[in-house]
Amino acid sequence: MVVTANSDSNYYGTTKPVHPKEEKVTRLRFYLHDILSGRNPSAVRIAHANLTGGADSAVGFGSLFAMDDPLTVGPGKGSKEIGNGRGMYVSASKDIRKFTIVMYADLAFTTGKFNGSSISVFSRNPVAEEAGEREIGIVGGRGKFRMARGFVKIKTHQIDMKTGDAVLRYDATVYHY
Repeated sequence: MVVTANSDSNYYGTTKPVHPKEEKVTRLRFYLHDILSGRNPSAVRIAHANLTGGADSAVGFGSLFAMDDPLTVGPGKGSKEIGNGRGMYVSASKDIRKFTIVMYADLAFTTGKFNGSSISVFSRNPVAEEAGEREIGIVGGRGKFRMARGFVKIKTHQIDMKTGDAVLRYDATVYHY
C-alpha cells in the first residue's frame, strides 16, 4: 500500500502579523518556603541515584524532588500565604560546595491583584552562590502574566544544609502584555 500526501494541502488558515499591546513590567517580591523535613513537608524526594549516596543526603546528586511550596509575603512561618510554587527540581552537582539544582516551577498567585495568574520558571539555580543573589529565567506564565518573560533574583534567607529546608526571597521582574 502506498500513501501519498498532497503537497498543496494547507493545514492551517492564514497568518497575520501581531501588533502587540504596550509591554508592561511588573516587579514582585515574595518568599518561597521549601521544607523537606517534618511530618508535612512541602517538597519530597521522588527519586535518587543509587550510586551517589542519594538516600543518605538531604540534597544528594541526582535526587529528584516534587514541590508544592507556599509563597508568602514575608520570610516568617506565620506570614500571609499568597500562592504556591509547584513543580520539580533535580540536584545537578556532585560537589556540595557547588550545590546547584535545575528546576521547573509554576509560581501561582492565589490571592490579591494577581489571583489566578502565575509565572513559570525553568532554569539552573546555583544554590551555593551564597555571596549574593542568583538568577533564574522566567519562561512563561498564565493569566495576567500570559506570554511572560523575565528573571527572578533569588536570595537565600535561611537554609539548613542538614535537612535541606530553605526559605528563599524571590524578586521577580516580569515582562508581559
